[in-house]
Amino acid sequence: AGCAAGILNAPDPSYHPVRDEALVSRYGPERHPEGKRENKLAFQRTLGLEVNPDVPLFFWPSRLDPVQKGCDLLAHVLYEVVSAYWHDGLQVAFVANGPYARVFSEIVAFHGLHGRVAVHPFREDLSRLGYAAADFVLMPSKFEPCGLPQMVGMIYGALPVVHDTGGLHDTVEPLDPARGQGNGFRFEVYDPPGLRWAIDRAMDFYRLPPAARFREVRRIMAEAAGRFTHAETARRYIELYERMLARPLVE
Repeated sequence: AGCAAGILNAPDPSYHPVRDEALVSRYGPERHPEGKRENKLAFQRTLGLEVNPDVPLFFWPSRLDPVQKGCDLLAHVLYEVVSAYWHDGLQVAFVANGPYARVFSEIVAFHGLHGRVAVHPFREDLSRLGYAAADFVLMPSKFEPCGLPQMVGMIYGALPVVHDTGGLHDTVEPLDPARGQGNGFRFEVYDPPGLRWAIDRAMDFYRLPPAARFREVRRIMAEAAGRFTHAETARRYIELYERMLARPLVE
Protein backbone atom coordinates (compact mmCIF):
# COMPACT_ATOMS: atom_id res chain seq x y z
CA ALA A 1 0.00 0.00 0.00
CA GLY A 2 1.21 3.50 -0.77
CA CYS A 3 3.62 2.33 -3.48
CA ALA A 4 1.70 3.89 -6.36
CA ALA A 5 -0.39 6.99 -6.94
CA GLY A 6 -2.79 7.95 -9.70
CA ILE A 7 -2.81 11.48 -11.08
CA LEU A 8 -5.32 12.55 -13.71
CA ASN A 9 -4.25 14.19 -16.94
CA ALA A 10 -6.14 17.28 -18.10
CA PRO A 11 -7.36 18.51 -21.49
CA ASP A 12 -5.56 21.15 -23.51
CA PRO A 13 -6.81 24.49 -22.11
CA SER A 14 -8.02 25.52 -25.57
CA TYR A 15 -10.84 23.01 -25.02
CA HIS A 16 -13.17 25.43 -23.29
CA PRO A 17 -16.43 26.77 -24.75
CA VAL A 18 -15.64 30.33 -23.65
CA ARG A 19 -12.57 30.55 -25.91
CA ASP A 20 -12.86 27.71 -28.45
CA GLU A 21 -12.50 29.31 -31.89
CA ALA A 22 -14.13 26.32 -33.63
CA LEU A 23 -17.53 27.13 -32.14
CA VAL A 24 -20.27 29.05 -33.88
CA SER A 25 -21.25 30.56 -30.54
CA ARG A 26 -19.00 30.64 -27.48
CA TYR A 27 -20.60 30.27 -24.08
CA GLY A 28 -20.04 29.66 -20.39
CA PRO A 29 -22.17 27.90 -17.78
CA GLU A 30 -24.73 30.70 -17.50
CA ARG A 31 -25.35 31.00 -21.24
CA HIS A 32 -25.01 27.34 -22.13
CA PRO A 33 -28.65 26.78 -23.23
CA GLU A 34 -28.39 29.49 -25.89
CA GLY A 35 -24.83 28.55 -26.85
CA LYS A 36 -25.62 24.87 -27.23
CA ARG A 37 -28.70 25.66 -29.27
CA GLU A 38 -26.71 27.69 -31.81
CA ASN A 39 -23.87 25.18 -32.03
CA LYS A 40 -26.29 22.26 -32.33
CA LEU A 41 -27.99 23.85 -35.32
CA ALA A 42 -24.65 24.35 -37.09
CA PHE A 43 -23.47 20.83 -36.25
CA GLN A 44 -26.70 19.23 -37.45
CA ARG A 45 -26.55 21.09 -40.75
CA THR A 46 -22.92 20.12 -41.31
CA LEU A 47 -23.50 16.41 -40.62
CA GLY A 48 -26.82 16.13 -42.43
CA LEU A 49 -28.85 15.46 -39.29
CA GLU A 50 -32.42 16.65 -38.92
CA VAL A 51 -32.17 20.30 -37.91
CA ASN A 52 -33.85 20.73 -34.54
CA PRO A 53 -32.11 22.29 -31.53
CA ASP A 54 -34.59 20.75 -29.08
CA VAL A 55 -33.73 17.07 -29.61
CA PRO A 56 -31.23 15.06 -27.53
CA LEU A 57 -27.86 14.64 -29.24
CA PHE A 58 -25.37 11.92 -28.23
CA PHE A 59 -21.81 12.46 -29.48
CA TRP A 60 -19.09 9.82 -30.00
CA PRO A 61 -15.71 11.62 -29.75
CA SER A 62 -13.24 8.69 -29.59
CA ARG A 63 -11.66 6.49 -32.24
CA LEU A 64 -13.91 3.65 -33.39
CA ASP A 65 -11.79 0.86 -31.93
CA PRO A 66 -13.75 -2.21 -30.75
CA VAL A 67 -10.81 -3.54 -28.70
CA GLN A 68 -10.86 -0.66 -26.21
CA LYS A 69 -13.55 1.90 -26.90
CA GLY A 70 -16.74 -0.18 -26.68
CA CYS A 71 -18.12 0.74 -30.09
CA ASP A 72 -19.21 -2.89 -30.49
CA LEU A 73 -21.64 -2.35 -27.58
CA LEU A 74 -23.17 0.67 -29.27
CA ALA A 75 -23.44 -1.18 -32.58
CA HIS A 76 -25.61 -3.78 -30.82
CA VAL A 77 -28.05 -1.22 -29.39
CA LEU A 78 -27.93 1.70 -31.85
CA TYR A 79 -31.08 0.85 -33.81
CA GLU A 80 -32.89 -0.16 -30.61
CA VAL A 81 -32.05 3.14 -28.90
CA VAL A 82 -32.92 5.37 -31.85
CA SER A 83 -36.21 3.48 -32.30
CA ALA A 84 -37.11 3.63 -28.60
CA TYR A 85 -36.64 7.41 -28.55
CA TRP A 86 -37.84 8.10 -32.08
CA HIS A 87 -40.52 10.53 -30.93
CA ASP A 88 -37.96 12.37 -28.80
CA GLY A 89 -35.93 12.91 -31.96
CA LEU A 90 -32.82 11.29 -30.45
CA GLN A 91 -29.70 11.72 -32.59
CA VAL A 92 -26.27 10.08 -32.51
CA ALA A 93 -23.23 11.62 -34.18
CA PHE A 94 -19.80 10.09 -34.76
CA VAL A 95 -16.83 12.28 -35.65
CA ALA A 96 -14.18 9.60 -35.55
CA ASN A 97 -11.95 7.27 -37.53
CA GLY A 98 -11.49 3.54 -37.04
CA PRO A 99 -12.56 0.10 -38.23
CA TYR A 100 -16.11 0.44 -36.89
CA ALA A 101 -16.91 3.53 -38.97
CA ARG A 102 -17.98 1.22 -41.79
CA VAL A 103 -20.09 -0.88 -39.39
CA PHE A 104 -22.06 2.16 -38.22
CA SER A 105 -22.46 3.45 -41.77
CA GLU A 106 -23.94 0.07 -42.76
CA ILE A 107 -26.34 0.14 -39.79
CA VAL A 108 -27.51 3.61 -40.82
CA ALA A 109 -28.04 2.51 -44.42
CA PHE A 110 -29.76 -0.78 -43.56
CA HIS A 111 -32.24 0.74 -41.10
CA GLY A 112 -32.73 4.05 -42.91
CA LEU A 113 -31.43 6.15 -40.02
CA HIS A 114 -30.19 9.04 -42.15
CA GLY A 115 -31.04 12.27 -40.40
CA ARG A 116 -30.94 10.61 -36.99
CA VAL A 117 -27.43 9.09 -37.06
CA ALA A 118 -24.39 10.61 -38.77
CA VAL A 119 -20.93 9.09 -39.27
CA HIS A 120 -18.18 11.54 -40.23
CA PRO A 121 -14.38 11.10 -40.36
CA PHE A 122 -12.45 12.78 -37.57
CA ARG A 123 -11.80 16.47 -38.00
CA GLU A 124 -10.67 18.49 -35.01
CA ASP A 125 -12.78 21.56 -35.66
CA LEU A 126 -15.89 19.43 -36.19
CA SER A 127 -15.13 17.39 -33.07
CA ARG A 128 -14.89 20.58 -31.02
CA LEU A 129 -18.21 21.74 -32.44
CA GLY A 130 -19.65 18.33 -31.57
CA TYR A 131 -18.83 18.78 -27.88
CA ALA A 132 -20.54 22.19 -27.94
CA ALA A 133 -23.59 20.83 -29.76
CA ALA A 134 -24.07 17.61 -27.81
CA ASP A 135 -26.10 16.92 -24.71
CA PHE A 136 -24.22 13.68 -23.97
CA VAL A 137 -20.84 12.13 -24.75
CA LEU A 138 -20.64 8.35 -25.28
CA MET A 139 -17.59 6.59 -23.76
CA PRO A 140 -18.45 2.92 -23.10
CA SER A 141 -14.76 1.92 -23.03
CA LYS A 142 -13.81 -1.59 -22.00
CA PHE A 143 -10.76 -0.10 -20.30
CA GLU A 144 -9.61 3.50 -19.97
CA PRO A 145 -6.48 4.39 -17.95
CA CYS A 146 -7.46 8.06 -17.86
CA GLY A 147 -9.55 9.41 -20.72
CA LEU A 148 -9.96 13.04 -21.73
CA PRO A 149 -13.21 13.21 -23.77
CA GLN A 150 -15.36 12.74 -20.67
CA MET A 151 -13.61 15.74 -19.08
CA VAL A 152 -13.98 17.86 -22.20
CA GLY A 153 -17.63 16.86 -22.44
CA MET A 154 -18.36 18.06 -18.92
CA ILE A 155 -16.54 21.36 -19.54
CA TYR A 156 -18.72 21.90 -22.62
CA GLY A 157 -21.93 20.77 -20.88
CA ALA A 158 -22.17 17.40 -22.65
CA LEU A 159 -22.62 14.87 -19.86
CA PRO A 160 -20.69 11.58 -20.15
CA VAL A 161 -22.25 8.14 -20.54
CA VAL A 162 -19.47 5.75 -19.54
CA HIS A 163 -18.50 2.23 -18.53
CA ASP A 164 -17.42 2.18 -14.89
CA THR A 165 -13.71 1.54 -15.38
CA GLY A 166 -10.32 3.17 -14.80
CA GLY A 167 -10.18 6.90 -15.30
CA LEU A 168 -13.87 6.99 -16.15
CA HIS A 169 -14.63 5.69 -12.66
CA ASP A 170 -12.31 8.33 -11.19
CA THR A 171 -13.90 11.26 -13.01
CA VAL A 172 -17.58 10.39 -13.53
CA GLU A 173 -19.97 10.15 -10.59
CA PRO A 174 -23.61 9.03 -10.98
CA LEU A 175 -25.81 12.08 -11.43
CA ASP A 176 -28.44 12.75 -8.77
CA PRO A 177 -30.32 15.90 -9.80
CA ALA A 178 -32.46 15.90 -6.66
CA ARG A 179 -29.34 16.33 -4.50
CA GLY A 180 -27.30 18.35 -6.97
CA GLN A 181 -24.57 15.71 -7.00
CA GLY A 182 -22.70 13.75 -9.66
CA ASN A 183 -21.86 14.57 -13.25
CA GLY A 184 -22.76 11.68 -15.58
CA PHE A 185 -24.08 8.18 -16.13
CA ARG A 186 -22.11 4.98 -15.42
CA PHE A 187 -22.87 1.35 -16.14
CA GLU A 188 -21.04 -1.47 -14.37
CA VAL A 189 -21.61 -4.57 -16.53
CA TYR A 190 -19.76 -4.33 -19.85
CA ASP A 191 -22.43 -5.53 -22.26
CA PRO A 192 -25.03 -4.00 -24.61
CA PRO A 193 -27.84 -3.99 -21.99
CA GLY A 194 -25.50 -2.15 -19.60
CA LEU A 195 -24.92 0.61 -22.14
CA ARG A 196 -28.62 0.74 -22.97
CA TRP A 197 -29.41 1.17 -19.27
CA ALA A 198 -27.04 4.14 -19.01
CA ILE A 199 -28.49 5.77 -22.14
CA ASP A 200 -31.97 5.35 -20.63
CA ARG A 201 -30.78 7.15 -17.49
CA ALA A 202 -29.39 9.96 -19.64
CA MET A 203 -32.75 10.26 -21.37
CA ASP A 204 -34.53 10.35 -18.01
CA PHE A 205 -32.37 13.36 -17.22
CA TYR A 206 -33.04 14.98 -20.60
CA ARG A 207 -36.78 14.72 -20.00
CA LEU A 208 -36.62 16.70 -16.75
CA PRO A 209 -38.09 20.21 -16.79
CA PRO A 210 -35.58 22.47 -18.59
CA ALA A 211 -34.93 24.62 -15.52
CA ALA A 212 -33.88 21.58 -13.45
CA ARG A 213 -31.75 20.20 -16.27
CA PHE A 214 -30.04 23.51 -17.01
CA ARG A 215 -29.26 24.01 -13.31
CA GLU A 216 -27.39 20.71 -13.16
CA VAL A 217 -25.50 21.31 -16.42
CA ARG A 218 -24.38 24.74 -15.17
CA ARG A 219 -23.08 23.19 -11.97
CA ILE A 220 -21.27 20.37 -13.78
CA MET A 221 -19.66 22.75 -16.28
CA ALA A 222 -18.36 25.03 -13.53
CA GLU A 223 -17.04 22.15 -11.42
CA ALA A 224 -15.33 20.49 -14.40
CA ALA A 225 -13.65 23.69 -15.56
CA GLY A 226 -12.14 24.11 -12.10
CA ARG A 227 -11.13 20.48 -11.60
CA PHE A 228 -9.75 19.31 -14.96
CA THR A 229 -6.86 21.74 -15.48
CA HIS A 230 -3.11 21.53 -16.02
CA ALA A 231 -2.65 23.59 -12.87
CA GLU A 232 -4.48 20.96 -10.82
CA THR A 233 -2.46 18.15 -12.43
CA ALA A 234 0.80 20.00 -11.68
CA ARG A 235 -0.31 20.62 -8.10
CA ARG A 236 -0.89 16.90 -7.60
CA TYR A 237 2.58 16.05 -8.97
CA ILE A 238 4.26 18.62 -6.73
CA GLU A 239 2.33 17.31 -3.74
CA LEU A 240 3.46 13.74 -4.53
CA TYR A 241 7.12 14.69 -5.04
CA GLU A 242 7.17 16.63 -1.79
CA ARG A 243 5.70 13.68 0.05
CA MET A 244 8.30 11.32 -1.45
CA LEU A 245 11.19 13.69 -0.71
CA ALA A 246 9.83 14.72 2.69
CA ARG A 247 10.67 18.34 1.89
CA PRO A 248 9.27 21.24 -0.12
CA LEU A 249 10.32 21.39 -3.78
CA VAL A 250 10.72 25.15 -3.56
CA GLU A 251 12.24 26.66 -0.45
